[in-house]
Amino acid sequence: MFLASPGNEKREMLEDIKERVHRYLINETEFLKVKDRMTEDQLRSFVNDAILDLCHQEKIRMEPEHRLILVRTLVSAIISLGPLRPLMEDKAVTEIMVNGYNRVYIQKEGRISLTDIKFDDNRHLQHTIHKLLTASGSNKRLDESSPYVDFSLTDGSRVNVILPPCSLIGPVMTIRKFKDDIGTVDDLIRLKELDKQIAALLIGAMKAKLNVVFCGSTGAGKTTALNVFSRHIPSYERIVTIEDTPELHLLQEHVVSLASKQANIEGKGDISIRELFVNSLRMRPDRIIMGEVRGEEMLDLIQSISSGHSGSLAVVHAETPEDCFNRMVTMNLMTGIRLSTQEIQKQVAKAIDLIVHIELFMDGRRRITYVTDVSYDDNTGKVLLHDIFQFHQKGVSEQGDIIGEWRMDKRRPSFMKKFEKRRVILPEGFFE
Repeated sequence: MFLASPGNEKREMLEDIKERVHRYLINETEFLKVKDRMTEDQLRSFVNDAILDLCHQEKIRMEPEHRLILVRTLVSAIISLGPLRPLMEDKAVTEIMVNGYNRVYIQKEGRISLTDIKFDDNRHLQHTIHKLLTASGSNKRLDESSPYVDFSLTDGSRVNVILPPCSLIGPVMTIRKFKDDIGTVDDLIRLKELDKQIAALLIGAMKAKLNVVFCGSTGAGKTTALNVFSRHIPSYERIVTIEDTPELHLLQEHVVSLASKQANIEGKGDISIRELFVNSLRMRPDRIIMGEVRGEEMLDLIQSISSGHSGSLAVVHAETPEDCFNRMVTMNLMTGIRLSTQEIQKQVAKAIDLIVHIELFMDGRRRITYVTDVSYDDNTGKVLLHDIFQFHQKGVSEQGDIIGEWRMDKRRPSFMKKFEKRRVILPEGFFE
């Protein structure tokens, strides 16, 4: 194998070599034991020697400049984490919360606890934050004129930072780690987030192009569930994703990913989610997936669904399916549209087919608590929210685990015509 020109094929090969070097460092060397005791120069030398050894063993010829790029990339990823490195490498830690230089909290198994990790001072913390932002490859800025930012790390983890003067306790950073061990519906079933019947319905909903909203509180697992079920969208469809901070990881090949843009230092050039959504309608999408809807873009989503863009998926922060529906109505009203609340309720109910509510329980498990059919009765003029599945908690075990079960209402839901239209078949006897 020979690496020379920086074309697309060579870049892909370079990425492949990078992954192999990473595996080699962890599996074939003492890297994990010695990395915390090394200086940056020692790390560079160690990684460089590992690359040379791997290339010799596997007969890979690599240009010196490519080897330097690999060394710089791998070392910067380690160095930029600073004192947080062991927390990022601990797979049991799901969230890291830095409240100033001397208080670092983690969420582990659903519970928050204070660690003994500290930065030298707020300048050290802020330096680490800027290194993380630089290593992420994001074009976003962070300074006194723009003291807060959202960005994603190269492993998919999501970072939020807010600096003084908005923060009164020094720099505050929250890292929500990306979990790559949840990739399929079977993983969700294994983790007891749902049962096989819920899985069958939601997989069918993706194939039947239902419009589905995933809701819940912060950290409940809304985006993870959306990621998993979106993988059952047929591969021949063109998908457009719209987000503030990239969190969606779709497996399909034909995916166009859009992200909003902050204003520059002069306060110009910002591009909102709503502007991206309007533009996406001109991109011939089969599906539009929105990472999180929190404002006026909800009106455009409802209008596009009503005009024929079925199969849309979105995330909304809400405590219950009823709260989710009310929030969607409120977001429409925020636009100042000259329609009555009842008319907007009707439009939302006719556009959205399913609301999936997810909750993080006290035992650290995330569970789908409601799968709710949304419909509108033209005869009575009322919105109907019918819970197809609901999680009923029975008690708590001695180990602190929640004991409960999902109960199903077998009444035929309002969206079954879409299943029949696209010949999506559910297990026999699923609904009456």
